[in-house]
Amino acid sequence: MTCAFLAFVALSALFLTCRGAIYQNFSDLPTTHFDFVVVGGGTGGNVVANRLTEHANFSVLVIEAGGSNEGVLDTIVPFFGPIASPGTPWDWNYTTTPQIGLNGRAVAFPRGRILGGSSSINYLIYTRGSRDDYDRYARFSGDLGWSWDAIQPYIHKNENWTQPADGHNTTGQFNPLFHNSTGITSVSLNGFPECIDGRVIKTTQHLPDMFPFNLDMNSGNTVGLGWTQATINKGQRSSSATSYLGPKFIDRPNLAVLLNTQVSRVISTNSSAEFPVFLDVELSQDNGRTLHVVTASKEIILSAGSVGTPYILMNSGIGNCTELALAGVPCKLNLPSVGKNMSDHALLVNSWFVNSNCTFEAAARNATLEQEELQQWNTTETGPLVATVIDHLAFLRLPKNASIFKRFPDPSAGPTSAHYEMAFANGFIGPLPPNGSFLTIGTVIASPASRGSVGINSRNPFDPPAIDPGYLTVEYDLFTMREAVKAAKKFLAAKPWHGYVLRPFGALADANSDAEVEAYVRNNTATIYHPVGTSSMTMKGADFGVVDPDLRVKGVHGLRIVDASVIPFVPSAHTQAPTYIFAERASDLIKADWLPWEGV
Repeated sequence: MTCAFLAFVALSALFLTCRGAIYQNFSDLPTTHFDFVVVGGGTGGNVVANRLTEHANFSVLVIEAGGSNEGVLDTIVPFFGPIASPGTPWDWNYTTTPQIGLNGRAVAFPRGRILGGSSSINYLIYTRGSRDDYDRYARFSGDLGWSWDAIQPYIHKNENWTQPADGHNTTGQFNPLFHNSTGITSVSLNGFPECIDGRVIKTTQHLPDMFPFNLDMNSGNTVGLGWTQATINKGQRSSSATSYLGPKFIDRPNLAVLLNTQVSRVISTNSSAEFPVFLDVELSQDNGRTLHVVTASKEIILSAGSVGTPYILMNSGIGNCTELALAGVPCKLNLPSVGKNMSDHALLVNSWFVNSNCTFEAAARNATLEQEELQQWNTTETGPLVATVIDHLAFLRLPKNASIFKRFPDPSAGPTSAHYEMAFANGFIGPLPPNGSFLTIGTVIASPASRGSVGINSRNPFDPPAIDPGYLTVEYDLFTMREAVKAAKKFLAAKPWHGYVLRPFGALADANSDAEVEAYVRNNTATIYHPVGTSSMTMKGADFGVVDPDLRVKGVHGLRIVDASVIPFVPSAHTQAPTYIFAERASDLIKADWLPWEGV
């Protein structure tokens, strides 16, 4: 894929100005006092802002470090997901620390810095996770409200099932019994067929034991291969910004959104109390040169994500006191789990040369065709740009007798959760080679055993955090990625691919023995950027973790966390949908505290 599409700019209908509730400058805010201050206008934060402002007596301020999503082409066109990050103005552009498990390589670590957060820059994949994932969350937290059966109403509140952009017959591509059309975020199947679709599905028929067909991986059982479901509405991305802060909601008089504003820390307003009370938020629009404060009368909701939320806590003096002292930050509360327990999906992009003239490369190397496709999308919202680049997903398990289980316990949540994932794309993902047509299978460790952390190196909150995901630091993860690569090779060796797949691309061509595949894995693995767990939810009264099951920060008053950082184990899913689900329930938990008569 290339960025040449950006040369075409006949998109005036999309270039809208910010509405009345959205502020670019702190000085324009009508007040600095709100009932709730939501830190982070991303996937989780915008859900909370929407649900709380359903009540006219609640005033809510959303603070977003990035700018507006409106008119940003790369975050609107579904096919442009891979070029929305990294290395763009809409990304925090983080880099990890050198990774021991990746032979000392540091890798890009994208996080959305734009209204909508990572829901504005991701690959749009909508997968909820498995029944076993949520039942494990319920057991781990001691709150049955997080179980699969209990969270069904919140799935429905979030999802608005939508017909694909091309209106094709979707029979056999999903199960309508597991979907809802009255929610807020649009979800659909891809609205443009790819020339590999038939081969992918036929392979499930040729190798059904290894690659079983799954009609709907959002049924609670993720295992198997099926059609991609994505957050797309009529050929455009449906993010938390376009849905939860969409035209129906953004003009609410009790909602304000402040853009281009970074929160540096939360401030204790009552240090003499048994528990510190945090209701003031310190922020800046000029990288710390000028500081301002806004105040919440009820709660501060931290929704800055699995990197931003623990980093704000640590800069506020909440974390491991020993580590904070080394960074020169006075400790207000010793909460050692802050920033720990990071779990992320490691990704390895594997590509093959193919005998085809209908892959992504056909347009990527033809500027005229590129512009024609963008013109088609802009005028009719049809064509190849209406779809995400991933047309099928497979969530798969290692054999029960896999040798690794003699040395390591199974880290997955249960039999409906995967050990690894395969994501299929009809072309090359990344900087395009000069010649050739391609097929890509991304292999992902779906249930990793490795854990990492977010750390603090400085007392300056505007310095970048230290991000150490700990990729491939546990032997199980290396074994699983190796087996995933071998599985991808077996998939393409099946009869439907005969005469189509020519040969592996790049270093994959020399990765044949187990040792060679492992070396290839360590040299090329990066991330699909699904970090969770850095502000983990644990049982009420537990001496570890960061939040209780109601997502209140342990040991303080006034702080709650609503983002992926509270999820204690990364689910067998891309984390967008689970974050929406957690945020929907969190909104009801907040309302239950402040509107108890509603019985939510």
